[in-house]
Amino acid sequence: MQSLHQSTGLFNPSTATEKPFLNGTGAGIASLATRPSPTKFSKVVKGTNPVNPGRVRQSGAAVKAILGGLAALNPLAAVKVKAVVTVKQTVGGFLADTVLVPNTVADLLGTSMILELIPAELDPKTGKPKPTVSSLASFAGINGTEIKYQASFGLSADFGTVGAVRIDNLHIREMFLKDIVLEGFATGSVNIECESWVPAKISGKPKRVFFTTKSYLPSDTPTGLKKLRTDELVVLRGSGQGERKKGDRIYDYDVYNDLGNARPVLGGKENPYPRRCRTGRPRSSKNPEDETRALYFYVPRDEEFSEIKTAQFGVKTLYSALHALVPTLETILIDPKLGFPHFTAVNNLFDQGLNLPPYSQTNLVSFLPTLIRNSAEASNDVLQFEVPPTMDRNSFFWFTDEEFARQTLAGVNPCTIQLIKEWPIMGTLDPAVYGPQESGITKELIEKEIRGYTTLEDAIQQKKLFMLDYHDVLLPFVGKTRELDNTTLYGSRTVFYLCPAGTLRPLAIELTRPPLDGKPQWKKVYVPNYSSATDVWLWRFAKAHVLSHDSAYHQLISHWLRTHCCTEPYIIAAKRQLSAMHPVHRLLLPHFRYTMEINALARQALINAGGVIESTFAPLKYCMQASSAIYGQSWRFDKEGLPHDLINRGLAVEDPSAPHGVKLTIEDYPYANDGLLIWDSIKTWVTDYVNQYYPDSQSVSSDAELQAWWSEVRNQGHEDKKDEPWWPTISTQQDLVEVCTTIIWVVSGHHAAVNFGQYAFGGYFPNQPTTARVKMPDEDPTEDEWKLFIEKPEQALLATLPSQIQATTVMTVLDVLSAHAPDEEYLGGPIEPAWRDDPNVKAAFEKFNGRQKEIEGEIDARNADSSRKNRSGAGVYPYELLKPFSESGVTGKGVPYSISI
Repeated sequence: MQSLHQSTGLFNPSTATEKPFLNGTGAGIASLATRPSPTKFSKVVKGTNPVNPGRVRQSGAAVKAILGGLAALNPLAAVKVKAVVTVKQTVGGFLADTVLVPNTVADLLGTSMILELIPAELDPKTGKPKPTVSSLASFAGINGTEIKYQASFGLSADFGTVGAVRIDNLHIREMFLKDIVLEGFATGSVNIECESWVPAKISGKPKRVFFTTKSYLPSDTPTGLKKLRTDELVVLRGSGQGERKKGDRIYDYDVYNDLGNARPVLGGKENPYPRRCRTGRPRSSKNPEDETRALYFYVPRDEEFSEIKTAQFGVKTLYSALHALVPTLETILIDPKLGFPHFTAVNNLFDQGLNLPPYSQTNLVSFLPTLIRNSAEASNDVLQFEVPPTMDRNSFFWFTDEEFARQTLAGVNPCTIQLIKEWPIMGTLDPAVYGPQESGITKELIEKEIRGYTTLEDAIQQKKLFMLDYHDVLLPFVGKTRELDNTTLYGSRTVFYLCPAGTLRPLAIELTRPPLDGKPQWKKVYVPNYSSATDVWLWRFAKAHVLSHDSAYHQLISHWLRTHCCTEPYIIAAKRQLSAMHPVHRLLLPHFRYTMEINALARQALINAGGVIESTFAPLKYCMQASSAIYGQSWRFDKEGLPHDLINRGLAVEDPSAPHGVKLTIEDYPYANDGLLIWDSIKTWVTDYVNQYYPDSQSVSSDAELQAWWSEVRNQGHEDKKDEPWWPTISTQQDLVEVCTTIIWVVSGHHAAVNFGQYAFGGYFPNQPTTARVKMPDEDPTEDEWKLFIEKPEQALLATLPSQIQATTVMTVLDVLSAHAPDEEYLGGPIEPAWRDDPNVKAAFEKFNGRQKEIEGEIDARNADSSRKNRSGAGVYPYELLKPFSESGVTGKGVPYSISI
């Protein structure tokens, strides 16, 4: 018998004979395609397959049992229908790229899968389900990375509309089903979009049901599909009991109690946090609150895309970086405290690279070809980083105050800067514990720095003063962090002045240490004073500390918490409460792909105890506790939409006459300028979509699935915030538009802005140091510490910046996180089948797609405008992070549909 690779020569469906059959009810027609003169079947026996010993072969009796009850031909069939089934080749699935043999026998003998067509309506006479019609699908060929199958059906005149297809996978392994197209109807083809894993029959898991691309609100569901709609959601919710296994399709909630090493449980009154997907793994014997860790972290099967050939890039590359390269770095950079001896050594990471162990042992180049190259001189790999584009334009970009300020508006963390509205600047922490609340940045100091431009009062009234405020959020962790080895921490405030040219200028940095070890609060204000070399260097050290705070806040809050972490409950609730045929489910589906799998990988090796985040980002061991504290203090869903976020930070005010309904406080604010273009385009698209399905407010408020979804997001997904008064309700079309636009913005525009520029701005790590290892030179210095600072300030600064292992680890991870897959799906790019099949929705989407192309041109024009000094000028890296489309790789642009990496 030939393998499936050769089967097109052995078996051609167009020449096969057909033996029609009916399903067990005798009301419909289907056909079984068979090979001419097939080999006689044997019993089900292991180890007798001549192609692949160990393969289970199906006997004739087994096939009859599978098709049990199929009856004789009905000559009164009205419609002959052909089904074309597309299955994607997978890595490790039954159609693995390198091994197609194991299912050859099943495909050639016509025992690949059974398709069962389900009528959309009940029998109007009896009120009971109409008979379904079944057929075996036969192998039809290979088209690139897709496997095609065909099945034929004869439908009686009273069958009506097909509402769904039930699949019984007769292979010995699961398969990834892309879609099913039913041809032969007078009204045109019927499309069933699947994009889902179908378990093998022998697994004992239920058959899969897939609905057509026509969307229905619950109240409009065809009578024949109502029970199927309900039953499918029951399966997805599960029982909340037991350990989840690979292949399960169950969505449920749990707290973050699987980070390892007795880290505090995140989720609950003490440490509020969004919920993650429940895995049900056993509890730790050492710490009963903790869930045990494992090599495999469960995510529902339909959230796992890494085995699909067209979607494995990001997950596989990140996995390789975390599980292969980072441990390799640890073996060659043995001393975790070892810093860089001089800045030339930092530059050598780009010019010469870092020698790795022999590639015959690690073979890292096959996993990370953009980072690893083979040495021509020796049998080893070399880790050589690409020069970041910021550094390529200006090798001293990171050293200047202008760039320090510019990046608060056009860098990788542009969503933290806020307007100063009151003076003096005051903290809110308990003075008995943390010292005086009033900032040390005084009116006199500010007016001296702005050199007579205006008074402090006028500057505040004219909205000219801004601040990065990491004082109250970090100060509670200073004492604990300083007890750790090779690190330090401060609370910080940085004040900026908006110059007439529209750029920001840093005026002052305040660093604070709370009372510690019997010492009172230490607080010092630094200014860009160029009157002495010592003051110049102290200012540079202060900037390095602030940048480490900004880098940590960016990774923990702007990136991880606000996008990845807070989105997972939206996904879980949607899968549990919104049917696959629900229009809102189909609206949000492309924005939820990949995220749960990426988050599971993060729990494995990024945010876990001792993982990349805890090892390299301040406040190290306390990173996740810090993100919990900030979630509890400041996260609000109603402030996550871009306009509301800008207003909340004082960077915009409502203005109905303005182009986007808001007037920016800083006109040349690249993140806000471009982000509002994306926001408005999303909102217009969502409005058109929602109005297509919801004619009035009553249809929104009475949608049981929609209301259950939103209630679950609040009460279970974000349970620790459920009693907050700011949660929006979904009672009108406008409410629904705002909620969906906010979610889509967060996973697309916001995530793109804080993710895909990470290597551009953090690849040269002195620009975005992830931690500071040494306190300021003038904080209670010893004689030797002060001498080193005075005699060798560059060496002292390098001792403050991350160590070699910290820097190279972060640079590796940032390079991977900043990369687009070759087949990345960008906002407004590929149209979803359900959108394509509805003419009105398709027209709205095409408008949305066209708008993204227009935005591309508008952003290019802005970057070419020399008057926009925060995104153009000599050596200035243009702001392209919110350009909708991109090539593959590390490009610093492109807005994917979802959190895909």
